Amino acid sequence: MAEYRATIVWERNRAAFVDNRYSRGHVWRFDGGVEVPGSSSPHVVRVPFSVEAAVDPEEALVAALSSCHMLSFLYISAKKGFVVDEYRDEAIGVMGKNERGKLWVTRVTLRPEVKFGVSPSAQDGVGKARTPTREELETMHHEAHEECFIANSVKTEVRCEPR
Repeated sequence: MAEYRATIVWERNRAAFVDNRYSRGHVWRFDGGVEVPGSSSPHVVRVPFSVEAAVDPEEALVAALSSCHMLSFLYISAKKGFVVDEYRDEAIGVMGKNERGKLWVTRVTLRPEVKFGVSPSAQDGVGKARTPTREELETMHHEAHEECFIANSVKTEVRCEPR
């Protein structure tokens, strides 16, 4: 079984702390040396105690769902012989309250826009571009959603509305 790790580092930096007037800015460290600035959302904790330029956990959840869906979609497209030239998704997460009155990400809507191209063998005039029908595209997105590890790991409703 594979393991996935992240190291989260936060420091008080002499803030009083118990008055809640401390920075929520922190760092996410991943294998390979990548560091991402993290913070609470300015929608949850006002600036300057949150960092607008950092990624907040809610955005990260939306990005993880979108990224996982895209990677699954690219795999499925390649298996079916469709060449993807570009994939863009402007995903949106919505926060709400559950039945106990607790905040949670109630829904994430993926809005992928995919541009298909010509296979490398078709560029010399031998083949031609294959573009999926609307039905094939919807089926591929459905399969990608079913295969997405992250979507399979959360109870948030995840919708896919291909453009």
